Amino acid sequence: MLIKLLTQLQCELFPELEEHFLEKLSDTDKDFLKIIELVRPDRFSACLENSHGPGRPGYSRLSLLLAFIAKSVYGISTNHLLVYYLKADQLMRKLCGFDQRWEIPSEATFSRAFAEIAQSNIMQTLLEELVVEQLGGEFIFHISRDSTAIEAREKPVKKAHDDEAHKPKGKRGRPRKGQERPKEKTRIEKQQHRNLEENLNDLPPVCCDRGTKRNAKGHTTSWNGYKLHLDVVDGDIVVSAHLSSASLHDSQLAIPLSQITGQRINSCYELMDSAYDAQPIHEFIKQQGRIPIIDPNPRRMKIPIVLDDDRKQRFKHRSSVERVNGTLKDRFLGRTIWVRGASKIMCHLMFGLISMSALQIYKLLCPATP
Repeated sequence: MLIKLLTQLQCELFPELEEHFLEKLSDTDKDFLKIIELVRPDRFSACLENSHGPGRPGYSRLSLLLAFIAKSVYGISTNHLLVYYLKADQLMRKLCGFDQRWEIPSEATFSRAFAEIAQSNIMQTLLEELVVEQLGGEFIFHISRDSTAIEAREKPVKKAHDDEAHKPKGKRGRPRKGQERPKEKTRIEKQQHRNLEENLNDLPPVCCDRGTKRNAKGHTTSWNGYKLHLDVVDGDIVVSAHLSSASLHDSQLAIPLSQITGQRINSCYELMDSAYDAQPIHEFIKQQGRIPIIDPNPRRMKIPIVLDDDRKQRFKHRSSVERVNGTLKDRFLGRTIWVRGASKIMCHLMFGLISMSALQIYKLLCPATP
């Protein structure tokens, strides 16, 4: 099987591959081979294959997973077009593990397989394994953190106010002289002293709602959908990702993302914009042995705080997360989302994030390879 050979390729083996397929391999085909070589999804073939009873054997979930990776790399927007290209392009069909045209499943099978992959959360595992294997032993200077709007083809869910109705109300009026009322801690203050699992469970349920954000040009935009939070290291490589409702503020994911990234790589600086400028975030990052560089937020400031020259130079590296957001939307189907539901949308985005990160890692490992 050709797919077994592809998963064992090394950088020095590509010239031999080009000797046999030089006339057939395009630049996109080579990118697909590089991604499969680094990600090696065949390691999870046992988790992908589902048991079936008597009757016709099911389709290989590994081949379907490779087809979804190809869908992101080749920029194929729908399953209908994916089936069409697999039947029309013999080389692409072979690379995905389908020997004959009649072996290609229907659109409905692709949809069911995609739902299974989304529920299994295997894409997050693939990203974690890729980052730990390739960057786990390295020391990274900068982690850039930001979020981006993800528009969805869903109706916003109405927010329930049951929690506020049952919330105990405090005594009305101003407190007496000398009396101090206990101030409830914010979510960010509570996150400082919790582990990752507790912080993730404390976040609001992920659902489609209305989000508002100020873009880089200072204009306020609104959208229906979700928000994708990313941690990106030097070289435009994604190390952790999390999907939230569009209305959730960026600062609510700062500490959980820092905890996830800290389990995968070692770093020195964490770069964030003014939306993350909160004292608990500064304190938590310093407690972890890293240095926070956050653009000061002018809110409630009588005297504006300005970063020194050294921090300004390091803060320029935060543009890496902006490039990743743009590349995800422009090349890896970040703007073309036809599925519904948080798990499926996150799975759709993870195919693009993993493909993008694998290509960037390959450029670092094999800079001379075209």
